[in-house]
Amino acid sequence: MGREYSGGRRNLPDRLRYASRTKTACELKSLRRSIYIIGAVLSCLGRPARSADAILHDPRMDNQPVTWDSGIKHAAISDVGLRRSNNQDSFAVALAGSPEFWARRGHLFMVADGMGAHAAGELASKMATDSVPHTYHTLIEEPPAGAIRQAIEDANGRIHTRGQANLDFRGMGTTTSALLLMPEGAIVAHVGDSRVYRVRDSRIDQLSFDHSLVWEMMAAGKIREQEVPSYIPKNIITRSLGPAPQVEIDLEGPFPLAPGDTFLLCSDGLSGQVSDEELGALLSVLPPQESAQTLVDLANLRGGPDNITVIVVRVDKIPPAPATAPLPARRNAAKPIHPIAWVALGVLSLATLLLLFTHRQEVALFTGLFALIAAAAVIVRRFGGAGDRPPIGQRLGKGPHVSKPCPTNNDFVDKLAKVVVQLREAATEENWSIDWTRFNTFDSRAIAAAERKDYLEAVREYAHAISFMMAEIRGQRRKKNSSSSVGFEGT
Repeated sequence: MGREYSGGRRNLPDRLRYASRTKTACELKSLRRSIYIIGAVLSCLGRPARSADAILHDPRMDNQPVTWDSGIKHAAISDVGLRRSNNQDSFAVALAGSPEFWARRGHLFMVADGMGAHAAGELASKMATDSVPHTYHTLIEEPPAGAIRQAIEDANGRIHTRGQANLDFRGMGTTTSALLLMPEGAIVAHVGDSRVYRVRDSRIDQLSFDHSLVWEMMAAGKIREQEVPSYIPKNIITRSLGPAPQVEIDLEGPFPLAPGDTFLLCSDGLSGQVSDEELGALLSVLPPQESAQTLVDLANLRGGPDNITVIVVRVDKIPPAPATAPLPARRNAAKPIHPIAWVALGVLSLATLLLLFTHRQEVALFTGLFALIAAAAVIVRRFGGAGDRPPIGQRLGKGPHVSKPCPTNNDFVDKLAKVVVQLREAATEENWSIDWTRFNTFDSRAIAAAERKDYLEAVREYAHAISFMMAEIRGQRRKKNSSSSVGFEGT
């Protein structure tokens, strides 16, 4: 599931719980509170501290299998955040291992954000990320867009069935955002409010549509984004996998690929804390490993109220499709039939035969007619329905749904500089033992780059400073906790 760790506020010290209930307008106090929570949560969980050097080259991120030409790179992180007791997010990455699979199936990236009590959301998101890649690759005769839609429909049915079978899991659900990268472009399949972005030429485009109450109201023309009242919750979603037997799935694309394109899949634990412009600026500058970690760090520094899952995909060069790559078959593949339909058909057929045997022809005529109708419906479902498929080669959806400039300019550099200053002040006041030489080196390089208006380099160095300090804080808090006899009380 990509889970990093789990733990809850009930393990936090008294003064931290008091601080978390106290609102303040002071940015420094807010930042210090987030930093302390990060350290305390990690300490309570006994998570091994990562070295300061490891933050710039995280071995967990070296799990990328070498593709057949290494033209596309990715990094993925799932973090529990600071306010949740468990991680209900999941992610999946399924890379093509040969030119033939690249041409027919491409690379699949997927994020799911579960919801439900009693670990139901955790189960739902895991079922989605386990099921969709497997089913997608078994539907080899289907075009990619049709296959990914069928795979998500199948996952929805599995999750719904599992939820109905157990009262504790009743109503469980999950968002799903999947990205296919193929020679013909990027295809997005989407349900819920997790997001898929593309960054290109200093613009960030949201390729997915949020299935949320706020977005549905805006789409209906009833309200504009800047007019959304504060009393309307932004986290109410209108679609998810699991609660209902059927689900409507959005398909977008294909969006043609270009060298330098960067794609981001994320749960709302990131998009709710970091603005689109900030996302785009960091993704434009940093490689996948560093940008993924920096984004998670920023979301946690701003409170980390939800689980945070991030997949960053960078297109360095577009893998060419084989000249003789086989095209997806156009014939209709047999579709699964619900067992109840088979039972109904069998019962009607048997009843007709029994009625004929007992010479009750009039009643047998009616049951036989119903049996024929049921058989026709099964045949159409099993071998028909070509009209339900996304047309091959046709553009799907209406995306991008949001497009914003994300320049790496002096304003953005100043914003990062303030974060670094606040981190320094918070660490100094808490009297943490920090490798100040390394931290100051990153800070000095960033200041020098900003002075010569090399904003790209300034962003890189400030990002290094932020992630370095976060790694130091994690390690420092763990050391402090291990040498202290102070216990942690539950709430």
